[in-house]
Amino acid sequence: MNNVYAIARKELRSYFASPIGYVIVGLFALLFGWFFYAYLGFFVRSSEQMMMGGRTPNLNQDMVRGVLLNSAVIILFVMPMITMRTYSEEKRSGTIELLLTSPVSDVQIILGKFFGAMGLYAAMLGVTLLYIAILFWYGNPEWKPIAAGYLGLLLMGGCFVSMGLLVSSLTKNQIVAGIVTFALFLFLWVINWIGETAGPVGREIVSYLSITEHFDDFARGVIDTKHLVYYLSFITFGLFLTAKSVDSERWRG
Repeated sequence: MNNVYAIARKELRSYFASPIGYVIVGLFALLFGWFFYAYLGFFVRSSEQMMMGGRTPNLNQDMVRGVLLNSAVIILFVMPMITMRTYSEEKRSGTIELLLTSPVSDVQIILGKFFGAMGLYAAMLGVTLLYIAILFWYGNPEWKPIAAGYLGLLLMGGCFVSMGLLVSSLTKNQIVAGIVTFALFLFLWVINWIGETAGPVGREIVSYLSITEHFDDFARGVIDTKHLVYYLSFITFGLFLTAKSVDSERWRG
């Protein structure tokens, strides 16, 4: 575990050694803040109408859920910028040979890079907690649905990171890695739209493969075992394929 921690720390430090880490965190916080402001304004305006109609406004369902769902859209665009350099930069600079010949296993390298990227992603989510703190300062939201939503964002981000590592391990070009990663992310995002034209069985299969369908329950504050199994299986499978890719690189080297 010491090797994994050392690699993860090196990866995380490398993000903030250049402006990329600060730009990604700042961009995510800015866009999240815009959605937060927009949904908060809408919630305030519609609360009076809800109460006049006999309905009690729910801060979690009427506002927080929408913010979390839209933040998932931001992740779709931001995550390729995090993962595109993980292996591509090593290959371009020639340091991949040093890494592969060092006394660490492929699994340790992959886990170190995975946790390093997840560290940056966790920092992104951590900054947004400042907005959520405003709700607790001026309102009385339920913390459990919010925690479930952030767990869903963390797991979804883990899926994106594992897939991004795989794509980055297949090319030396960061731009290519970023574009291909985004294309795969987008495919998993809209795959349920494709399933609308399929039959009942095909629609059910495609819906299960859709990464967004599994997040919706988390955004509503529901933690379902099948969603946990999906995300954890996705992450494991992505890291497994990355291990096979790195192993083939070692043999070619």
